[in-house]
Order: sequence, then structure tokens, then C-alpha cells
Amino acid sequence: MMKAMFFRRFLVAGIVLAAALALLPFSFHAERSLETATRVEGSQAETVRDELANRFHSPFVDQVVFVVENIPPANSDEGAQALGTIVDGLKAQTGVSGVVSYLDLHDPIFLGRSGGTYVLVGLASTDVPVESLVPGLHTLATSLEGQLRSRYPGIKLELTGEIPLNFDIRKASADDVRRGESLVIPATLALLLVAFGSLVAAFIPLAVGQLAIATTLAITGFLAHRWHLSILVQNLATMLGLGLGIDYGLLMVSRFREAIATGISASEAAHIASRQAGRTLLISASTVGIGFLALLTVPISEIRSIGIAGFLVAGLSVLLTNTLVPALLALLGKRIDLGRLPFAPKLDACRAERTGVRWRRWGTVIVAHPWLALVIAGIPLALLAAQVRHLDTSVPQGDWLPQSAESVHALHQLEHMDRGGIVESLRIIVELPKDSIAQTDAGWNAIDAITKHVATDPRTDRVISITTIADGNRSSLTELSRETRRTLLSSDGRAALLQVVPKGSVTLRDQVDWVRELRKTGAPALTGVPGATLLVGGIPALNADYETIIRGNFPFVMGLVVGGTFLALLAGFRGIFAAVKAIVLNLISVAAAFGALVLVFQDGYGSRLLGVPGGTGSIFPLVPIVTFAIVFGLSMDYEVFLVARVLEARRSGLSEEDAIPEGMARTAGLITSAAAIMIVVFAAFTFGGFLVVKMIGFTLAVAVLLDATIVRIVIGPALLRLAGDRNWWPGRLDKSVSHGPTQ
Repeated sequence: MMKAMFFRRFLVAGIVLAAALALLPFSFHAERSLETATRVEGSQAETVRDELANRFHSPFVDQVVFVVENIPPANSDEGAQALGTIVDGLKAQTGVSGVVSYLDLHDPIFLGRSGGTYVLVGLASTDVPVESLVPGLHTLATSLEGQLRSRYPGIKLELTGEIPLNFDIRKASADDVRRGESLVIPATLALLLVAFGSLVAAFIPLAVGQLAIATTLAITGFLAHRWHLSILVQNLATMLGLGLGIDYGLLMVSRFREAIATGISASEAAHIASRQAGRTLLISASTVGIGFLALLTVPISEIRSIGIAGFLVAGLSVLLTNTLVPALLALLGKRIDLGRLPFAPKLDACRAERTGVRWRRWGTVIVAHPWLALVIAGIPLALLAAQVRHLDTSVPQGDWLPQSAESVHALHQLEHMDRGGIVESLRIIVELPKDSIAQTDAGWNAIDAITKHVATDPRTDRVISITTIADGNRSSLTELSRETRRTLLSSDGRAALLQVVPKGSVTLRDQVDWVRELRKTGAPALTGVPGATLLVGGIPALNADYETIIRGNFPFVMGLVVGGTFLALLAGFRGIFAAVKAIVLNLISVAAAFGALVLVFQDGYGSRLLGVPGGTGSIFPLVPIVTFAIVFGLSMDYEVFLVARVLEARRSGLSEEDAIPEGMARTAGLITSAAAIMIVVFAAFTFGGFLVVKMIGFTLAVAVLLDATIVRIVIGPALLRLAGDRNWWPGRLDKSVSHGPTQ
């Protein structure tokens, strides 16, 4: 019977290992399939994009800005000749669907107020992401610079706009991952050596984490061919894979070492570790997975990508830990302590007693004075959590893009020309109920009216529409190029595009407010035509839709996470109070972590140490909803570890007063070791150049720090003591009951 069970275990482990190794090569190419563009399903910004592509057939649905510096003014003969060389080169470039410059429109909007000019370049790609065209444009820019440098030694050609900025963010994301791993892996190995005292035992959790990351990236690479998955997958998979994979491996190895120290065989010790720690891990992974599954309900590509990556990491980490690790441990036996360090305690039956004595004493103190423990630990935590009332989830102000990127430098040059608004322009599609814009005076006048109305807004630098290009004369339409007509007028003639360029002084937050004002006012009021409709797109509209959808979905995600976690805990512990207590403590941990996020990033206290001088004034809308889902699951890990052991002690016949110190003696050292590793992993990502990842890493690190110290080592045991037997109602505590998890 036992031999058959061990055979099945090794068979399953072999299958899992073979599958993981087969996926491994694909993990190196996953980045190529991930997107940096944000897609908000069903949003107005996405609708505008679809209209321009399918109804207008515009060559500028996707566009970049080619910034030209240090040539003569574009409105001079010499400057026009140089600009003509650049434009001809762009038109011949593969993937370029349209080019417009001062040579086409002779519009002052193309002339920088301090010199320089720019070219708008439309891109089209059917079989590869449009971002993949950016390297070719960089090569072209270098070639054109070489052609013109003999006449203009200081010439500079650079790309910017949404697509090049996204391309450079992808590079910054990849650099952050490499930098984070280079910092985390040595530090994590050192912490594992301290926890286990042997090289072999330390390497196993680290290997689980690395394998979980690789398999997650490989699978998401395949999924990205069907769904839009964000580049944030790369960061979050690495961050969570190292955290969860190592955490779960740490628990399994710890339980095995504890079992084998009693003198039983390696196979029996591996079976005990798999049965007891494995159950705990399943509950823990369930609570983590629930949080990530909840993110899939938000119709934003970035957030859904994080949900998919997190769910895969959690599932694969627990799969690898429950299959490969027990099989490996059974083979190793007492050789798990090979490479034992001099300071490490010997692997014998008294080891657990020696290493847990201090935590048992601490648990005895908490049990003796539960109310005092609650007051001392609860007050500072409550003060920190109170800061969450000031949380502002609008788009942060300031320059938070990676400064070393060419696209960011080019954007700054555009701003220096006072033309930065061309990158952040509003795209307004106005549709009339029946009148043709091109063929009727009523339709033409309606578009002219809304163009003039928007142009008088003090936030507007320039409005480009079919009426401004034609100088207000409908008869001039026949003189416009087919490319211009397709850009500004729909193929059926009933809808027109207004490209609204904001002034340089208009902040991102002001742009979002402006979008909402236009949508609220509506087309009938702006055109004077009943039944007319208006859609607002562009980067400002995308930001507005992003904020609105997250705010609308956050309460539902919270409810789903809290409700799902409660049911998972109730199924695991069969105790209503224990489950409710865990939920409340998690909410406190999350609120305190958000409070720290507000103080450091939003208000700027100490943010200079993280490379964000002066603070950001607000928090990216993505950060709270994502970190809530992640933190809720991660925090539950330590609750499950502790309560499972307390429940096991109660079922062995100990009273609540004795079971709590016993549970702490068995788990507190493990919790602090696991938390220290998590904190190192998350903190490493706060020193990268990607501000969103900085915020997420900081929030997770603070949450784990607070949760593994104040919450689980002080407040949690105090509440268990005060509740007594009510912790386990309506379950039973007699030894014959075996349905609860043990660690």
C-alpha cells in the first residue's frame, strides 16, 4: 500500500517536472508577446479607436511623433528641403501608413516656438504588434541623421508619442526585472541559509520560486497570442513567484525537517509533510488565488493580466511544492542538511523544542495580557490605517517616466517647443443624425460650430478638424488629399474627427476633468443639432475611463475577495470566529499598508529615498485595487500557518491558553523567515525605474512587514485568547475530527 502510494507520488512528480522543463524554453521569449499599451474594454477611448480604424479607415489610428531638432526653420526654403528628405524617408519605411508635416498643411502648429519641428507618422501592422515597428524607425532616424549631418552637424531625430513611450516602458520593465532578480536572489539565499542552516535545504525553496516564475511566463506567453496581456505580467510574475514559491517551499521543507528529526524514515517524513503542510498550502493558495481571480472581473487589460499572472503563480507554486518537493525530500532524507553551517542546530528530536522556546515564552506573555497587547499594538496600526482616508487615485502629477529613454527626452523637447500637447491630444468624434458633413451646409456648420466652441476654451492650444484644414470653406474639400479626408471624415460623411491639442500648462489631471466636462455637455449643446452624438478618445480620455472603471469595480472586487476568502477559511477551519477574525485583521493590514503608501508616495515623506523626490500627489488608480487583491491573499498565508497549528494543538488535547503559545512556537519562526524573504523580494522592486511597480512593491513590502509582526505575532494571538473555544464554533475539537488543516 505504502509502496504504491510512493510510486504514484514519484510518477506525478515526474510528470510535473517534465511539463515544467518542456515549458522552460518558452519563458525566455514571453516578453515579446506582452503589450505595453493599456486597453480598457467597452470604454469611449477604445470605441474612438475602433471608429477611426473601421469607419474612418484613418492612417493615423496608431501614430508616433518624429521630433526634428537643429535644422533651419521648416517655413524656410532650406528647412523645407531638409524636412522633405526626412518625410521621403519616412514614407518609404515599412509599416508607415501616413505622414503629415508642415510641408503638407503649412500650419504653425508644426513650428516649435523655440525652433525645431515634428512629423506625425501613422503606423499600421496586421501580423505583429505595432510596437515592433519602433526599432525600425529608430534605425531610420539614425540613417537620416547620417545623411543630413554634413550640412547640419547638430541634427537630432527622435521618436515620441504613446507607442514609443510604451516601447521604452517595456525596456524599463525588463530592466527592473533583471535588477530586481540580481538583488533578490543573493539576499533570499542568505535568508534561507539563516532559516535552515544548510545549503541543500536553502536551495529547494529558491528552485521552486524560479521554476514557478519560468512556467508562469511561458504560459502567459502562449495566452498573449489570444488575449491582450500587459508587460506588468513580467514584473508581477517575478515578484510573486519569488515570494510565494519560496514561501511555500520554505513551509514544506520546514515541516519535513521537523518530521524527520523525530527519527522516522525519509519517505514517511515526506508523506507527513505533504499531508499536513500540503493542506495548509492549499488553503493559503486558495485565498491568494481568489484575490487574483477577482481582478479578472475588471475590464482593463493591465489588471486582468495581473490577475492571470498571479493566479498562475499561486497555482503553480503550490503544485510544484506539493508534488516535486515531497518527492525530492523523500530521496534526500537526512541529506537535506548537507552543507550545514556551523551555527545551525543539529537535526534531532529536540530541535523544534530548542528553536521555539523563545516564541513559546512570547506567546505566554500575549496569552496572559491579551487586552494590553491589543491596545499597545492596535493604536499605532490604527493611526497608520487612518491615513487611507486621504488616498487620491487620480493620475499622478510630475514627470514619472523613465528619464533615460529617448522617447521621454523627445517628449521634453516637444514641451520645450511648447508642442507637448500633440502627444496628449483629445480625439473627439462628432456624429450627426442625418446631415452629411461634406455635402450639406447644415452638417458643415454643425462641425464648424463645435470646432469654434472648443477652440475658445482657455485650455485649448489648437483644434484640427475638417473645417479648419479647409479654412472654413466646404468647397475646398475637393482640394484635400485622400489621406487627410480619411483622417478627419468618416467614409459615410456623417462623422468627423476633431483633434484637440491642449496647452502645455494643462496637467494630466486637468485633461481628465476636461474629458468629463465634454462628455457631460454632449454634442447637441455643442453643435446645436438635436440627436448628435459625441465620443472623446485619446490619452486623456483613456486615463478618465481607466479611473472611472476602477472606481466602479473596486467595491465589487473587495466584496468578491472578502466573501471568497471567508468561505475558503470557513471550509478549512470550520470556525466562524476564526474566519471573521482573519478577515478583519487582513482589512486592518491592507488599510495600514495603504496609509503608508499615502504618507510616502502621495505626501512625499521619505519618498526621496525611493527616487521620487517631493512625492507624486496621488496614487496610480491601478495600485490600490491590485495591491488589495494581492495583500489580502498574502496576509492570509501567515494567519493560516498560525491558526492551523493552534487548531492542531487544541485537537491534541491542549487548552486554548497552552495551544496558542505552542502554535506560536511551531510557526512564529517560520512566519518571520518567510516574511523577511517576502519583504526583501518586494522591496527590491521599489528601487527600479517603473513608478507603478515601485508603488506596488512598496505597498506589498509594508503590508507583509506589518502583518508578520504586529498583526500575526501580537494582535492575532491576543484575539484567539479572548475568543477561547468560540474560535472553533461550530466545529469540534475532539481528536477524531481531522477535517481542519494542519501545518
